[in-house]
Amino acid sequence: MTTLIYTHEACLDHQPGPGHPESPERLKAVLRTLRTPEFAAAEWRDAPLGTREQVLLIHTEDFVADVEDASPRRGTMPLDGGDTVMSPGSLEAVMRCVGAACAGVDAVLDDEAENVFCATRPCGHHAEPNKAMGFCIYNQAAIAAAYAYEVHKLERVAVIDFDVHHGNGTQAAFFDRPELFYASSHQSHFYPYTGLESETGVSRNIVNVPLPRGCNSELFREQIAAKMLPAIRDFNPELIIISAGFDAHHLDPLAGLKLQDDDYYWITRELMDVAEDTCEGRIVSILEGGYSLDGLASATAVHVKALMEH
Repeated sequence: MTTLIYTHEACLDHQPGPGHPESPERLKAVLRTLRTPEFAAAEWRDAPLGTREQVLLIHTEDFVADVEDASPRRGTMPLDGGDTVMSPGSLEAVMRCVGAACAGVDAVLDDEAENVFCATRPCGHHAEPNKAMGFCIYNQAAIAAAYAYEVHKLERVAVIDFDVHHGNGTQAAFFDRPELFYASSHQSHFYPYTGLESETGVSRNIVNVPLPRGCNSELFREQIAAKMLPAIRDFNPELIIISAGFDAHHLDPLAGLKLQDDDYYWITRELMDVAEDTCEGRIVSILEGGYSLDGLASATAVHVKALMEH
């Protein structure tokens, strides 16, 4: 079986405005990297449109209606204080994100692929059940996990997040749901100022690994190996979903961690080892943050390269 890559040109049509870090250029940089001969063995698929029913697995009816109502015909419409905005193409873009994530779940659970990478935007892990924030409108990783539980009837689904920012939205959605597990490594004390080790969920189904500003490869790997990987194994997931943010990269302008490309290769292989032992290697990885175009492109490349080495 191969690695599937889901993407869609509509994801380029979410345009938050000039100077906004979450620009279409991010996805263009990722796609340029992945459409090179090194990745020729991967299979590409168009991201389908997600459904409203899928979104409602995590988000509230009122919030979904607010997002739909905010979709502008021209210009931009803020959903929060200004960081998270909608342009005329945003609604389709986020529905392609949801569709890719859920199609990825279908593909790995139906044995069409060993694993999946969703090259989509905008990112999603800050979006809480009832609000958008932090550049994120809908939380596609959380939706995918709930979809695997509700539709495919899995009993234990894990989301693993190595974005430099804590995924407060995923944590909020999973906090009282023991069947859904969330583990995050992130810079602390840093936006969104959540993700303390003491935040453990209703059944210790939340594992936070806060990292100090300036954290290097050695400390990152030590903390992941000591705190995150054993907890995932203890949870024994039937599917692993990765919130794959690359803004802990040393080149990233928005944060202060010092990870190298090799660290992303390392954590991907470690998660694949856990997946082989717990869930037949089934992984769906979803692009989250990363705001240095060079760092994002190179780190994504090693991540997908690792996924293809199953």
